[in-house]
Amino acid sequence: MNRKSPELSIRQIAHYIDGREVAGASGRHSDVFDPALGSVAAQVALASVEEIDAAVAAARRAFPAWSETPPLKRARILFAFKALLDAHADEFAELITREHGKVFSDAKGEVTRGIEVVEFACAAPHLLKGQYSDQIGGGIDNFSLRQPLGVVAGITPFNFPFMVPLWMIPVALACGNTFVLKPSERDPSPSLLMAKLLKQAGLPDGVFNVVHGDKTAVDALIEHPDVVALSFVGSTPIAEYIYSQGTARGKRVQALGGAKNHLIVMPDADLEQAVDALIGAAYGSAGERCMAISVAVAVGDVADRLVDKLVPRIESLKIGSGLDASIEMGPLVTAAHREKVVGYIDAGVAEGAKLVVDGRGHVVDGHEDGFFLGGTLFDHVTPEMKIHREEIFGPVLGIVRVPDFASAVELINAHEFGNGVSCYTSDGGVARAFARQIKCGMVGINVPIPVPMAWHSFGGWKRSLFGDAHIYGEEGVRFYTRYKSVMQRWPDSIAKGAQFTMPVAH
Repeated sequence: MNRKSPELSIRQIAHYIDGREVAGASGRHSDVFDPALGSVAAQVALASVEEIDAAVAAARRAFPAWSETPPLKRARILFAFKALLDAHADEFAELITREHGKVFSDAKGEVTRGIEVVEFACAAPHLLKGQYSDQIGGGIDNFSLRQPLGVVAGITPFNFPFMVPLWMIPVALACGNTFVLKPSERDPSPSLLMAKLLKQAGLPDGVFNVVHGDKTAVDALIEHPDVVALSFVGSTPIAEYIYSQGTARGKRVQALGGAKNHLIVMPDADLEQAVDALIGAAYGSAGERCMAISVAVAVGDVADRLVDKLVPRIESLKIGSGLDASIEMGPLVTAAHREKVVGYIDAGVAEGAKLVVDGRGHVVDGHEDGFFLGGTLFDHVTPEMKIHREEIFGPVLGIVRVPDFASAVELINAHEFGNGVSCYTSDGGVARAFARQIKCGMVGINVPIPVPMAWHSFGGWKRSLFGDAHIYGEEGVRFYTRYKSVMQRWPDSIAKGAQFTMPVAH
C-alpha cells in the first residue's frame, strides 16, 4: 500500500493547507483504488507530524479574524458554498463512486444529505443567539452567549467521504472555529474539492485545511496542544481510543463508533414493505453504512415467509460498477476489506448459522478484478455468534428468530451497540412501546434507515457513541461552542460600600 517513490504517471492527491495544495513531503503515500476495476487510480500523500503542525498552525493564525467575523458574514460564505456544492453535485457523486464504489444514485443521495447540513449552518445568526434576563437584582442584568472553541479537527471514514465531513465542517465554521480535516485515505478526493470550493465561496485562507494520513496523522491531531476539539466517525475501537486519548489531554471529543442495526419484523407487518426495506438497507452501498441493517429479527411465525421472499430478491441483485445506472450494488472499497467480510461469512458457517445465500465468489463480467461480493443471507443466527456480535460492514444479512416482541426488544437492548434500529408493524401500540423501550439513539417505525434530518442530530447509545454530544444539528452547535454567562451593571447603580452577599432580587 505505501510507496516512497510513487509512479509519476499516477494521479497524486495533495494536502490542502493555508489556502493552497501542498504536495506531501513525508515521502509516504497510499494507493487509492477504483474498486470496480481493482486497480490503482491515484496515490494520496500521508502526512508527517510536521505537516499536521503546519495545518494546525495555519488554522490557529486564521482563528482570531474568523472568530470575530460576524455570524451573518460567515453564513453568507456558507450560502455561496452551498450554491457551489449544488453546481458540482454530479462531480462529487462521480468521485465518490470511483473511489468508494457505491452506485451513482446512492452517491447523489449522500451529496444531498451533506448539503442539507450546510443549509442548516447557514442559519448561524439564529443558532448562536444567547438569552437575556433584565434586572435580576440591584441594577444587574444577566445574558449568555456562545463563543467558538478555536482550532477543531475532524477525522472521517471512507463510507461517506462527502456527507460525514459535512456533518462537522459547516457547523464548526458557522460557530467561528477553524478546521483541520483528516479524511479517509481510501477516498480522499471529495475533501480536496470541498476545500477548493470553500475558498471560491470566500472562506479566508487557513480557516479550513485538509491533511491526509494514517495513524501518524490521527495521533498528531490528538496530541497537538492547539487542537481543542476532535470529531470522529468510524469503528468503535478507534472511537474509544480517540475519545480516551483526547479527553485525557483536556480536549472536547465526540466520537461515533460502530453499529449492529436490527430490524424487527412483526407478524402483522406488511411483508412486502419489510422485504423492500431489508433489501435496500442491508445491501445498499454493499452494506458499508453505519446505519445498514445487518440483522432481521423475525418474530413468531413470520420467519419462514420472510426468508422465502428475501432469497429471490437477494439472488437477483444487480451487481456491478456503480457508474452503470442499472446497477443496484457496487463493489466493496478495497480487496482487504472484501477479504475481511468473507472471513465473517466463513465464521458464520463455522459457528453453525444456516447459509441460505452465499455471496462469496461472485464475479462481475468485465470487472473480474473488482472487489465484488454477492449479497449473503444467514438464517438461524444466534446472539452468541460472531456474525451477530460484531459489525461486518458488508452485504451480509442475518436472521434471528424470536418468539415474541418482548424477546426482540431484550435481544437488541442486550447488544453492546445502540446506533440505529427499526420495527415493521401495523400495530400502533407495539410501535409506541418499541420507541420507548429500545436502547438505541435512532429509531425507525416502518422506516429502515432512520438518519435524522440536518436540524436534528445523529448519534447512538452505548458503545456506538463516546462523548456527550451527538453530531450536527443543535447538538453540533453546542459541541462547537462554549457557553458563557455575563452579569453586568453600571456605576450609577452600584451601592456604596463592600457587599458580602450574592446578587439577589429584592
